[in-house]
Amino acid sequence: MSDPKCAGSSRPARGSHNHLSGSNPKEPVHTRETTMLRQLTAIIEREGDGYVALCPDVDIASQGETVAEARDHLKESLELFFETASASEIERRLHEEVYVTHVEVAVG
Repeated sequence: MSDPKCAGSSRPARGSHNHLSGSNPKEPVHTRETTMLRQLTAIIEREGDGYVALCPDVDIASQGETVAEARDHLKESLELFFETASASEIERRLHEEVYVTHVEVAVG
């Protein structure tokens, strides 16, 4: 696994609220300080001695030694992406509809 220092904080955005408005959780929620909150999908799985966290909404991944650490690192990686990426890059990478489901298949 690569260096887990690529991310690492789970601090909330300043002026953020714990409630969402509207019916679509993928819609951005504006806070008092022009910061938007967007609910994204995180998939975390064990890999070797640690965990890999993937956000399929924008194809960004991170990792950590625990589930919580992998999630926190992914959150910071996502925050850095949205802070630094251009609007066109965000639009190109953002998948508005992501579904996570189970599939049953025949195996051997």
